Amino acid sequence: MQPQTVLKLGARTPAESRNGKEPQMTNALKMAGFDGETLEIIAFRLHDQEFCVKTTTIREIRGWAPSTPIPHSPADVLGVMNLRGTVIPIIDLAHKLGMKSTVANERSAIVVAEVHNMVIGLVVDRVSDILTVRGDQVQPVPEITTSFDKSYAEGIIANETGMICFLNLARMFKDRELDDVAA
Repeated sequence: MQPQTVLKLGARTPAESRNGKEPQMTNALKMAGFDGETLEIIAFRLHDQEFCVKTTTIREIRGWAPSTPIPHSPADVLGVMNLRGTVIPIIDLAHKLGMKSTVANERSAIVVAEVHNMVIGLVVDRVSDILTVRGDQVQPVPEITTSFDKSYAEGIIANETGMICFLNLARMFKDRELDDVAA
C-alpha cells in the first residue's frame, strides 16, 4: 500500500480570504460528528465514480479472488470467501448502491470491513488512495427530491479532481440485513 497522502481540500474562496472568515459548517455536519475532527478515509472507485469510507471500519484490502455463490442469496451478495479460516460474505457494492454490477478484473479489490461486529468483503473496481481530511471539508449531500434516500451517504468531499461520496457503512448495512446475509 502506498504512503498516506494528504489532500488540501476546502480552500477558502476569495471573499473568505478577504474578510478573514472561515467557511461556515452546517448543523447537519456538526451533528454527524465531523466538527473539527480529522478523518482518515480510504477512497475507491466504482465505475467512474469515487467513494470513500472511514479507515476505522476497514480491516484489510485484498486483491480480487472469486467467491463461492450461495443459492437464493440477495442480489447484492456475490457469495462467500474464506478469510483465514472465517467465511465472510462478499458484497457487490456497486449493485448495493443502485449502480450496474461490478465486473471484476485484475485491478478489482475486496475491501474487508467490519460493520455491526460482522466482517464483510466489498468488491470495488480499484482502491484509489488513503487520505486525511478535515471534518469541515465534508459537505452535506444536497436534497435532490423528496423520494431521494441519502442515508447511505455521510457527505461529499470536493477536491480539484472531482467529488468523493463519503459512505456510511453502518447505515448501508443495517443489523437485521447482515443477520440475513449471515444466515
